[in-house]
Amino acid sequence: MQQKKSEATRERLVATALRLFREQGYDKTTMRAIAAEAGVSTGNAYYYFSSKDDLVQALYHSLQDEHRARSLPLLRDGQNLGEHLRAILQSGIDVMGPYHDFGFNFIGVAIQPSSNLGPFSDDSSVARAKSIALFNQAVNTARPQPPLAIRADLPELLWLVYMGVTLFWVYDRSPGQRRTRRLIDNAAPLIAKLVILSRLPVVRKIVDDVVQLIKNTKQ
Repeated sequence: MQQKKSEATRERLVATALRLFREQGYDKTTMRAIAAEAGVSTGNAYYYFSSKDDLVQALYHSLQDEHRARSLPLLRDGQNLGEHLRAILQSGIDVMGPYHDFGFNFIGVAIQPSSNLGPFSDDSSVARAKSIALFNQAVNTARPQPPLAIRADLPELLWLVYMGVTLFWVYDRSPGQRRTRRLIDNAAPLIAKLVILSRLPVVRKIVDDVVQLIKNTKQ
């Protein structure tokens, strides 16, 4: 009973924070205001979340879990990589849909050098690993299998594609983000074809260069 009450309080704080972020902006919203709007004491709010950043991280983790839960049943043995990639990217847009109005605010905060909210930050490592693992499942169950030479690096490359699509989605003001969905439908099979073509020496060299570039940025 107590656990359910705690979970309900956490969810209420996150939902309240998102509303205030949209209405007042991230910088102008305080933990005190979030607590007051959620009907809990400031001390209680800090018990659950140490900061506003903590609240956004909680949302990020929640979205990753929901994205994984929606996507996994769509990844079937025998489907090609393009079908898997399309399913994952479209599911991601579905999950993020209710938060589109907040997306621009989140990006504005996340790209700041001092922010721990960015998808590449240490604080986002668990959520990032979950997302990459989802793409790993897509790669492992796809048929035909991607070339062995790039198979280990491919999930992270596909996750980077997902980050690019997410950024496009944030700035997409078309109704229901139609442009983003059209981008996914067109890009997913193209990416799958490029993966298969990476068996060719000239394409393989380009892929190797991209992988090496990514590895160098981690050093």
